[in-house]
Amino acid sequence: MSEKYSPLQDKVHPKKKYVLVIHGGAGIITRESSTPEQRANYREALNKSLKAGYEILSNGGEALDAVAAAVTVMEDCPLFNAGKGAVFNIAGNNELEASVMLSKPPASHSHIPTTRRGISATLLTKVKNPSQLVRALYLQPDQVPHPFISGTTAEDIGASLGEKLVDPSYFYTERRWREHRRGLGLPEEPLPYPPDTNHDDNKNLPLDQLPKGTVGAVALDIRGCIAALTSTGGRTNKLVGRIGDTPHMGSGFWAEEWNRTNSAWWQTIMDIVRCRPPTALGVSGTGDGDYFIRLATAATIARRVQLKNQTIAEAGESCMKELAENEGLGGVIILDSEGDVAMPMNSPGMYRGVIRQDGVPLTAIFSDEEVVYCSL
Repeated sequence: MSEKYSPLQDKVHPKKKYVLVIHGGAGIITRESSTPEQRANYREALNKSLKAGYEILSNGGEALDAVAAAVTVMEDCPLFNAGKGAVFNIAGNNELEASVMLSKPPASHSHIPTTRRGISATLLTKVKNPSQLVRALYLQPDQVPHPFISGTTAEDIGASLGEKLVDPSYFYTERRWREHRRGLGLPEEPLPYPPDTNHDDNKNLPLDQLPKGTVGAVALDIRGCIAALTSTGGRTNKLVGRIGDTPHMGSGFWAEEWNRTNSAWWQTIMDIVRCRPPTALGVSGTGDGDYFIRLATAATIARRVQLKNQTIAEAGESCMKELAENEGLGGVIILDSEGDVAMPMNSPGMYRGVIRQDGVPLTAIFSDEEVVYCSL
């Protein structure tokens, strides 16, 4: 599914588009295993995430700040497999990871070199919001010159920059703990913390089972910068120290821009018919991360758009088909420099949403569902 540019956008902010697209994980998500109330809770959470990012973009803010704001909302919501409510590894601990990548440096931070494409952090156990951590690390090229960093080093630097660290118990939810124990064939009780210390209830149960989900956001700001930010707790009962696709640049996330060499007359025609090929895009993926790594899914989508002149919908669908052929389940969100959005998947569902300049949040859950207006 791809959503095309609407002339309505020009009435809001002439020739300066801004768009935000998000996902909250993909996998075995079905109507049969959920209730209308549960689905409404997910839509409400997606709506809040979209609104948080939109508030920044609509006020002329940076794409980097918009995606960080949108993902933070999902990290703070126990419905999603990121931050609060992240899944447990085989040892019963949470190891979080996140990444951010930009098509070009943010205009408000002129000290960022153009070669600094993005940064990832993994094996995090104490930082409250990994999305805010990678944003902070990206903006400090002198302190963190590397594109990939892990563990206590990442968190200690983040703390020195003002990022909040929490006790690992913060990430605990009873639902995820029971999933973890059931998956290993172990008794679910006794619980590591008293039941009355968590805030789960029957209205807030995740719809996914043994989730591999990831949350992410991609934004286009009025200066034409695209930022992609992704955050996850990884796979349920993953091995200790396992690193997924979320922090692997080119696998679970990607953002870049390039120059087109078309002649001036061809560019004029494209402007007239509003059919200019994109010159930048951002991707955030969710699903079977091991397969995203093996197939370099996010970067492959970009290469198909840049070199094969495919639309982002065509490129995304091709890569989702390739993923399925290799027994990988998942989906991606893609946003290009023209403001077009694609959300292809090969799974029964993917929590997803988009918001444009009209400020109307659009959300969907199941694969056969179009992105629809969220009135919450």
